[in-house]
Amino acid sequence: MIPLWQDNIPLYDDQHAFVPYLEPYLIENGTQNPCIIVFPGGGYTHRAEHEAIPVAKWLNSIGISAFVLHYRVSPYRYPAASFDAKRAVRLVRYSAKSFNIDPKRIGVLGFSAGGHLASIVGTLFDEGDRKNPDPVERVSCRPDCMVLCYPVISMAEFAHEGSRKALLGQSPDPALIWTLSTHNMVTGSTPPTFLWHTADDGSVRVENSLLFAMALSKHNVPFELHIFPHGKHGLGLARGIPFVEKWTELCEKWLENIGFIKKPN
Repeated sequence: MIPLWQDNIPLYDDQHAFVPYLEPYLIENGTQNPCIIVFPGGGYTHRAEHEAIPVAKWLNSIGISAFVLHYRVSPYRYPAASFDAKRAVRLVRYSAKSFNIDPKRIGVLGFSAGGHLASIVGTLFDEGDRKNPDPVERVSCRPDCMVLCYPVISMAEFAHEGSRKALLGQSPDPALIWTLSTHNMVTGSTPPTFLWHTADDGSVRVENSLLFAMALSKHNVPFELHIFPHGKHGLGLARGIPFVEKWTELCEKWLENIGFIKKPN
């Protein structure tokens, strides 16, 4: 396990002690591999196990090294989890050589609230603080691609109430609601994005993915969106679920098409 910070963890709370960390699933083949950091869902109250290690192992099976991010959840509030997510991208990129990772092929993949966290990194990234004494903080946290699976996007009209409350508390600042409705933050610099959702998701409404896709389209950001007609929330890899289980094949092909996975000769 790889702690994100060795000491001086920002917003650390002794009462709710938790040290955020990365769990590595690295491909050892002597070459620079692409890498995706997995953000499990869980409504910002927990981290769903079925959206963690099984997903990392699937990524390994298609030639991608992976990390599972164990980020802070409630009672921690914003911006603790976003600090963790951005630090994770910086740390992997900074340490890319030792992990046999291509620093220009580092993506993020998130489910539900983890999808919201991934979208924060993909829209509110920075290029690093060149004057920071910590060399990791000097590195960009912009991911090179995003995979958003039934993501929470809106903190307003189509919000998942549980995620919003866990992240922002009972009476959040309207300005924060706007900023963390991440479709509002999409720009031409937002990385290419793959999204999927089910039309009848009863927990996180499909409008979340539609809003994000519309914003990507408006800013001419390459994206691929799949809406499956049926399927409950939280399907993860969706193995054995008719039609929906195809999302992993579709995603793999998309990753090839954008050059994230090198196509075999």
